[in-house]
Amino acid sequence: MKNLIKKYWDVISYLIFGGLTTLINLLVFYELYTWHHILGYQVANVIAWLLSVIFAYLTNKQFVFNSHQSSKKAVLKELESFFFFRFLSLIIDMGILKVGIGIMQANSLIVKLLDNIIVVIANYVFSKVFIFKEK
Repeated sequence: MKNLIKKYWDVISYLIFGGLTTLINLLVFYELYTWHHILGYQVANVIAWLLSVIFAYLTNKQFVFNSHQSSKKAVLKELESFFFFRFLSLIIDMGILKVGIGIMQANSLIVKLLDNIIVVIANYVFSKVFIFKEK
């Protein structure tokens, strides 16, 4: 059992921290859009995205992929890659919301939840293959 956990630790820890990232994203979105209707759904989504991406970078770097980049240049490259790929997933995210909420007028929380499942999977692949790849 220990070997199985060790073998899949990056997936297990990504699911844990990805779940927390998703929770942050959903709560911020819900608070700004659904609960108070302060902002349009796309603006609320971008703010939720920014806060959750900062949390995701810190937790993915330290706890999921155990990145030990320490030089300023290496950390900046890693951070740049992280935000680039998260920006790609934001475009996917916004497209799903546009179709689900803007066009189909489906329940915003359900659309956002389904959207986050797709985005979490995409982000794991981006992180594993492109950002925190083993050297």
